[in-house]
Amino acid sequence: MAAMALTTLEIKYAAIGMHADGGGLYLQVTKGGGRSWIFRYQVNGRRREMGLGSAADLSVTQARAVAEDFKALTKKGRDPLEEKKAAEAQAAMTAAEDTKREVLEGRTFRTVATKYIGAHEAGWKNAKHAQQWTNTLKTYVYPLIGDLPISEVTTDHVVEILTPIWSAKPETATRVRSRLELVIAYAKARKWFQGENPAVWRKHISALLPSPSKLKNVRNHSALAWKDMADFMTGLRAMPGTGARALEFAILTAARSGEVRGATWAEIDLATKVWTVPGARMKATKEHRVPLSGAAVALLEKLPRVRGEDLIFPGARSRRPLSDMSLSAVLRRMKRAEITVHGFRSTFRDWASEATLHHPDLAEQALAHAIANKVEAAYRRGDLLEKRRVLMEEWAEWCGAGEEEDV
Repeated sequence: MAAMALTTLEIKYAAIGMHADGGGLYLQVTKGGGRSWIFRYQVNGRRREMGLGSAADLSVTQARAVAEDFKALTKKGRDPLEEKKAAEAQAAMTAAEDTKREVLEGRTFRTVATKYIGAHEAGWKNAKHAQQWTNTLKTYVYPLIGDLPISEVTTDHVVEILTPIWSAKPETATRVRSRLELVIAYAKARKWFQGENPAVWRKHISALLPSPSKLKNVRNHSALAWKDMADFMTGLRAMPGTGARALEFAILTAARSGEVRGATWAEIDLATKVWTVPGARMKATKEHRVPLSGAAVALLEKLPRVRGEDLIFPGARSRRPLSDMSLSAVLRRMKRAEITVHGFRSTFRDWASEATLHHPDLAEQALAHAIANKVEAAYRRGDLLEKRRVLMEEWAEWCGAGEEEDV
């Protein structure tokens, strides 16, 4: 294996294709710039191969160790791929059983919150307070984690609940956070939740979101109405500048601002019309594939390419992305400061729900939202790419994809 082992430079600058490292281990480099480790082996007369993981997550040393372990299995006549599938199936079954047990025991967030309200409402000054508790949880919390076992609630869930309303409705958001913290504290006291409370403010959520006291209550809607998208896009396409093109791309892909501003040409595969965002730049830290509509591809093809610059939307300084204010500045120049860049994701979600017959899961997958249901997450293998491609083409058409002009 040592004689054939890839060097650090060979790994770093490997061209598209399969590169042998020895012992059945290969580095696979795709057209989109993706890099992963592949283990090829033969067992019981069958030639097989299995993916070991992304080269960004698994170092060459780790990959070689895994390959060696799997090679030892094959010498015993055991198939690593079949054993991996069996382990995944067992894990899914165990997860399903754990979830079923927790649901039967009444430990979803919804049921625990109901128990908390029941235990405390006698001490509240009036029935209206209890109703306000119930209403805020139904509106902002239950859609995301209502049916999730409370033991599985994480900081990511809390931030995902709070972010859309933190600036637009700071008073409401503060109440929601407080109620999340109290319900989880109740669960901890009942020994239904282990570890630190993910909704606590001091030295936790305070590090992730700005202080409510420093926010101004936004009176206008932060998201554009989905019926107004075509007119808005006509105005946006008339705006010059990299910031305007980045905002247009963000809208067409329903992506977050940071994902777009950090996008590189190496992540784009124009042949397959797919943008692969690495997990390191995703909120959920998992790789996300975005199907590119014809309008999104056309936008990319018109952009200038700067030698030595891999960023698709570079900032004023070389090899530095646009600032997070660049896209908001476009909205201000359009005299649409009442809406936010992030709000276009809500616009897309509203359009998908109200104007299409697509399953809600497609829009959630397009927005790269985490799957709250533990059982569903365990069994879902694909990312619905081709179905999402149809959805994104329809979204581009709704945004007036056929009316764009060269800018």
